[in-house]
Amino acid sequence: MADLKEKYVNELMPALREKLGIGNRMRVPRCTKVVLNMGVGVVDKDQLKNSAEELGMIAGQKPVITKARKSISNFKLREGMGIGAKVTLRGERMYEFLDRLINAALPRIRDFRGIETGAFDGRGNFTLGIKDQTIFPEMDPNNVGAVQGMDITIVTSATNDEEALELLRMLGMPFADKGSQE
Repeated sequence: MADLKEKYVNELMPALREKLGIGNRMRVPRCTKVVLNMGVGVVDKDQLKNSAEELGMIAGQKPVITKARKSISNFKLREGMGIGAKVTLRGERMYEFLDRLINAALPRIRDFRGIETGAFDGRGNFTLGIKDQTIFPEMDPNNVGAVQGMDITIVTSATNDEEALELLRMLGMPFADKGSQE
């Protein structure tokens, strides 16, 4: 069992129940999935394949190539062209990824002062944008062809942003203090 999942089950779940005043233990917010999305744009197939392989190394799971839904002539984009890659993580892999993200990747960001809390969607889901994939320990900066960003969406079972914020804060997500956001 992943360390973060064990910590959630044994320590955080009872603490969240008490702090949020939840009687039923099945109602306690939890992470349901993490979606990694890397939009590459209109590039050649080799570069798309390399970006997808890098995303697979980061996630520990083979990504799916995302395709364009409609043609846009100004961007030289045709319907069905590969324009990105995505991975959905659940269960053990999700907790392992969150553990690596919180403890290894985010502290490696230059001038990191914490994550802004304004990226919640109103229903308890949190999206984080990363500008450089080399912050992950699996990536060798010398072997990366092009610096590529990605979106990380953490989907929770929380019904509102306050519950989700408390869950992620207890998991160890380094949110910025309100005083330092000004």
